[in-house]
Order: sequence, then C-alpha cells, then structure tokens
Amino acid sequence: MAPSPQNLGLLLVYFLSFLLGLPANLLALWAFVGRVRQPHPAPIHILLLSLTLADLLLLLLLPFKMVEAAHNFAWPLGNTLCALTGFGFYCSIYCSTWLLVGISVERYRSVAFPVQYKLNRRPVYGVIAAVAIWLLSFGHCSIVLIVQYLPTNSSREANSHPVCYDNFTQEQLRVVLPVRLELCLLLFFIPMGVTIFCYWRLVRIILSQPQVATRKRWRAVALVVVTLFNFLVCFGPYNVSHVVGFFHKTSESWRVCAVMLSALNACIDPLIFYFSSSAVRRAFDKRLQRLQSWGASLAGYWRGRAGQPAAERGNGSFSAAI
Repeated sequence: MAPSPQNLGLLLVYFLSFLLGLPANLLALWAFVGRVRQPHPAPIHILLLSLTLADLLLLLLLPFKMVEAAHNFAWPLGNTLCALTGFGFYCSIYCSTWLLVGISVERYRSVAFPVQYKLNRRPVYGVIAAVAIWLLSFGHCSIVLIVQYLPTNSSREANSHPVCYDNFTQEQLRVVLPVRLELCLLLFFIPMGVTIFCYWRLVRIILSQPQVATRKRWRAVALVVVTLFNFLVCFGPYNVSHVVGFFHKTSESWRVCAVMLSALNACIDPLIFYFSSSAVRRAFDKRLQRLQSWGASLAGYWRGRAGQPAAERGNGSFSAAI
C-alpha cells in the first residue's frame, strides 16, 4: 500500500535529515577524534565527541524509520528490530539533551571563571560526565524494550498490520505514560532550564566585555540560538506529547510528527559543533574550500566547452570516432 501524503512528507524529512546530517556528523567526528587524541584535551571536546556519536546513532537508525513511514507506520521488520531501533533512537534523543547541558556548563565556566576552569580542565571529567549521561539515557529508555514485550493489541496483529511502539493496550499505557512524563521532566525540562541559564549568563558576560572580538560575540549568540532551536523546535513537541498524553491517558496521534522533528536535531548539531570548536571550523572550512575549488574547476571546464567553436567540437568528435 502506498504511503499517505502525511507519511510521504515524514519519509522525505527523514531522508533529507539522513542525507544532510550523516556527512556533516562524520566530518565533525573526524575533527573531534583528532582533537581528543592530542595531549590534554578539554572536557568539552569529549562531550562534543559524545554528542556526535549520539547523532550518528540516530542517523544510522533513520533508514528503519523510513521503512516504517513508507509502510504507513506498519512495522514489517519484526519485534526484535523494533525494540532495538526504538531503544537506540530514543536513547540518542535523551542523551543529546544532557550532553547539551554539559557543553553549556563548560562554556559558561570558561567565561565566568576562566582561571579556575583552566586549572581544573581535565579530560577525565568529560569522560565521567559522558559515561554518566549515556547510562542515564540507556536506563530510562529501557522502557522501550520492556513495553515491546508486554501484552500487545491483538486486534491490530489480527489485521496483519503490526506497529512499533504504538497502539498500546490499557495495560501498556499504565506503564508507558508515567515513564514518559518522568522522561520529559528529568531529561528535557531540567536540561533545558540549566542550558538556558548557562547561556543567558554567558551572553551577558561576553556582551559586557568590550575587549571581546565581534566575531566571538556573534559566535556565542549563534551558539545560543541554535541550541535553543534544538530544545524548543526539535525536542519540545516530542516531550510536550508526553505531558499531553499523560493527562489524556492516551498516546497522541500527532506524536509521529513530533518524533520526526526530533530527528532534525542531527542536522542542527553540526552548527553547534561549528560554533563551539575551532577544530570543526577548520575542518568545515577546508572542505568548503575544496568544494569551491572543485566547483570552479568544473565551471571553467564547461565554459571552455561552451566557448569551443562548433566545427572544432565536431572535428574533435569525428577524430575521436575514427
């Protein structure tokens, strides 16, 4: 059965997110791995590397979400793959929120307390924070694995249209809805509040210092705007669906669109990498210069072909044919 127009739109967004996000995150991964391998990496580089890995996990699972959207959200790939896909997908989302908190705290400390920050800038702190965030995310998102093997809605299975982490029974909803509310409070609203506070203080400090270069000011403002976009646009609707679903005692039908917005996070994070790390800026600028050079060479080649006399082109083609 062909996908509906709405599901076709979701499929297109998933595809574009995969197409744009994968190369950008792979380039950022290459830059961060090179930076972390240098002596005395800062904790923020380890957190940024972890955020890149979380984005890549989400991006590698997007093809399965595309298959789901192409089948009108009927799941044709079996329960085990459904559980693993959902677990990895939602772990990536909630791991990203707390990693963004860690990045905002590090940025704020580096500006508000520069001396103490330089004295205590040990990579082990970044490793501990990243491991703790991954464990927190894995532990909470295990609800996806648990619910997948609770009693399912047999009427949907009888119609040969199994679904993945949706169409819950009342027994499943009694487990899912409170856990989703707790996920929303602990892994979204608290991280967003801490991040807003840190970046509000960061921007105030930077704008109040006239010796700070204009380019650095704009980078700080751009970092704040992109991060807030992540929380409010990418993660916000998905987590609001948890609150609404808890009070309505159901899983909201528009939740599939909210999940799609969460996938856009993997395309937005490379901007955070760009504004946060000079290593990523150098890597992106180098690749951009190569693309511009390649584009200029290609344009010059076609201009030369277009300016070549027709008779000469014909003789060249005839000679080549001989």
